[in-house]
Amino acid sequence: MKDNAILVVVARFLIPLMMLFGLYVQFHGEYSPGGGFQAGVLFAAAWILFVFIYGLDTGLRIIPQRVIYTLACLGVLLYAAIGLLGVVLGGRFLDFYPLLEAPKAAQQAGIILVEFGVGVTVASVVMLFFLLFARRRADSLAAGLDPDAADDVETDRQ
Repeated sequence: MKDNAILVVVARFLIPLMMLFGLYVQFHGEYSPGGGFQAGVLFAAAWILFVFIYGLDTGLRIIPQRVIYTLACLGVLLYAAIGLLGVVLGGRFLDFYPLLEAPKAAQQAGIILVEFGVGVTVASVVMLFFLLFARRRADSLAAGLDPDAADDVETDRQ
């Protein structure tokens, strides 16, 4: 779709706005509805829009598949590490109060770090789901199978 000038211009305008709104949702999540999950989906949607416009190969040059897998693992590890840090410091799992001396600051720091881990994980996993579906379609087309043709045949039978 990179040949369509209107889509390219709209994407160049829209993708940075999606990323900026994702940052807002990510770091404003402890004060209002939102947080890691919603921000992760927004970041992934921005990358998926980029892939729709410029192609899967270009999208994987920007964020390689190995980096996506690594980010998914690091997000889960960050979540677990912050949760276990509360246990190590004498509290319960995901108890942020032992992290800092000031209880309110500890709560805010803990929730920001946990939500960041959730956001990174969700963004990576959504990108991986999209990547797996896109690769499956590409593999089907390379094998000479048209996935859309099977749907048309079933519709004609009904």
